Amino acid sequence: MKKIAFVCVHNSCRSQIAEVLCKIYAGDQFDTYSAGTDPVYEINSSAIRLMKTYYGIDMTRQKPKTISELPQIDILVTMGCEITCPTMPVSQKISWRIDDPNGKSDEEFLAIIHTISDHVRALAETMHYD
Repeated sequence: MKKIAFVCVHNSCRSQIAEVLCKIYAGDQFDTYSAGTDPVYEINSSAIRLMKTYYGIDMTRQKPKTISELPQIDILVTMGCEITCPTMPVSQKISWRIDDPNGKSDEEFLAIIHTISDHVRALAETMHYD
């Protein structure tokens, strides 16, 4: 099974959301991970609340991780880490330039979650037929 990692800066919002959604949408296709180039101490509370409210997903057990904690990855999806995006030996690198929702209103945050959800679903469909 291919290993996929979603990476952003803090591993507190975008990459964590992508990881849990990928496990739901494509858990039979990937071993799924997330990490940050400069992780913070805990998952963003708005991410936890909005994912529970709108998607029914409990993210309270998720913890930020560093890229050094990742196993050998096949597919790397960067999510807006700009100049701090890691270079890793992978067979495929995908860049999703998604704004950091930290500090944004619930409406803006939720729109970013929906964008991530759409990207993950499309990725799962594309990889399913490859």
